[in-house]
Amino acid sequence: MTLSEKQQQFTRMIGTLIVWAESNGYGLTFGEAYRTPEQARLNAQSGKGIANSLHTQRLAVDFNLFINGQYQADSAVYLAQWERTRNFTTFVYIRKWSFADRLFLPVQN
Repeated sequence: MTLSEKQQQFTRMIGTLIVWAESNGYGLTFGEAYRTPEQARLNAQSGKGIANSLHTQRLAVDFNLFINGQYQADSAVYLAQWERTRNFTTFVYIRKWSFADRLFLPVQN
């Protein structure tokens, strides 16, 4: 699968996630979608990310989760909400960074 094909698949998956979240009462806003290789390196040096971030390939998007209009920053809330929706989220993973919680959808070859 080419990088372009992966990006297109990922974009469709993000669209599906956004529609699903809205229809199930969740609010999402974008955190970060694209990251330059230089920014990824700086984030890694400061302990806030990894140098080979999928953001640099446009294969990762950070979302902020809102429940009842309230931003959710607690890992336990993210895990509880997404664990109870496991049927939808077979391809959704949650990763906890030291500074925030993020959802990401890995694109498979």
